Amino acid sequence: MKGKIPIEVWVPDLTFPGWMDRWYRQGAEFEKLHPEYKINVHGKDFWRFPRQVAEAAAEGNTPALSEYYFYMTQAARDSQAQDESPLFTSVEKAIGGRSEILGEPVVIDDIIPAIRDYYTLDGDLTSMPTVGTTSLLYTNTDLLRRAGVSETPETWEDVEAACAAVAAMKDGPGHAITWSNHGTFIQQALASLGGLIVNKHNGRQGRATSVDLASKEMIIWAEWCRKLHRDGHLLYTGKIPDWAGTLRAYADQDVAIRISSSNDVNYMFRAAEDNGFGIGVGVFPYNHRLPYAGNAIAGTSLWMANGLDEATQEGALAFLMYLHSPRNAAERHKANSFLPLTYSAQALLEEEGWFDRYPHHRLAYDHVTRFPKRIVEQRPELAGRTPLSEGALFGDFAGNQDVMTRAIGDVLARGADPLERFTFASVEAQQLLDAYNEYALTSGFRDPENSPINSLSVEAFSEARAGRDYSAADMEAVVRLNR
Repeated sequence: MKGKIPIEVWVPDLTFPGWMDRWYRQGAEFEKLHPEYKINVHGKDFWRFPRQVAEAAAEGNTPALSEYYFYMTQAARDSQAQDESPLFTSVEKAIGGRSEILGEPVVIDDIIPAIRDYYTLDGDLTSMPTVGTTSLLYTNTDLLRRAGVSETPETWEDVEAACAAVAAMKDGPGHAITWSNHGTFIQQALASLGGLIVNKHNGRQGRATSVDLASKEMIIWAEWCRKLHRDGHLLYTGKIPDWAGTLRAYADQDVAIRISSSNDVNYMFRAAEDNGFGIGVGVFPYNHRLPYAGNAIAGTSLWMANGLDEATQEGALAFLMYLHSPRNAAERHKANSFLPLTYSAQALLEEEGWFDRYPHHRLAYDHVTRFPKRIVEQRPELAGRTPLSEGALFGDFAGNQDVMTRAIGDVLARGADPLERFTFASVEAQQLLDAYNEYALTSGFRDPENSPINSLSVEAFSEARAGRDYSAADMEAVVRLNR
């Protein structure tokens, strides 16, 4: 231990079985390859993680690597150290065009575009993606077959037809479809429609200063949700986000279709197996009457502290590359069904026959790297091209998600007019963004206890937590990951 160079790595503990064990094991394996280093991995509370990093930075103890959830990307970009310098430095700039770091092959050019694009600004990959998910549609194939539906719904029209068929069944489920009231599905719908949440091209051509939650794309989505609900097809539990409740409805066969995260593949197949019915997996449904624009991802990335001494920075960079070697990236996918982050990891999984044995795990990767088959049939020039994945970058993204989900909840549960409700939501969201920008530009998050960031999110979470009734311990892990 004496004389070793310490690399402090802080990550949110997602509480999945073996989650932190894998981090510890990979740290130990890296140390065997690079005995001059000591990797100190610390699992932190998911909910307080950004604040904990800010507190450490205020004391001059910033960890070398910090893993942020994607909606905190703007906060990471804005964070400052004690001397008001940027708290984090660009991973790509630190690599400086090299092909290896301490013998570890550089993998950033191998990252699939859907993941790389989100964490890239002005052509610069600022942080190293670690976890990626997208949204998928899951079916109870037995129920759909009984209803006369043989194909997995792909478009909104397909979903409507399947729902009508389920509704016409004798002794069928009370509703046809459900999904959690969570911002990730709103973002996915907007991405497919080409809608933006904030100005400056979703915050990618400068700091976002204006929010528009009443865009035509948002209203198109909200109107479709309202129609499904009014027609009696959509089960809305009334809770936000209620991952557990919608999963339970699917497991109990109270619905035939559930939209959820690609990370839920293992949970969904377990639910089907435990309850004796077949399962199908498809892409997130899209509006076939409008041009298909792109996809949305969620996940995490590791940010590297600015101002590290050369030896520490080299060790941190090498560890980042080691974490995403083809073997390590492939094993992370196998363990938790996250997207394989690199082409090499995907190729390794294919070579080993993983996707032949478990084809449902391939779909999420296909969904973010290819246009849907029917879209390509209509527009052959899209074959071989990758859908856009330019998710929004702006302050208090988490609070914005709460505003969106409360708005859609009012549309579904209380009959609010979508345009009126989301116009009001825009006012709420604008106040959050204004407060964030004012605070960020004047303080650089050096005083986290006084930050207004995520105040609404914390309040909403506290309310949800007080009333939750998860039936299994692993539901907490689902909620933590997808928040």
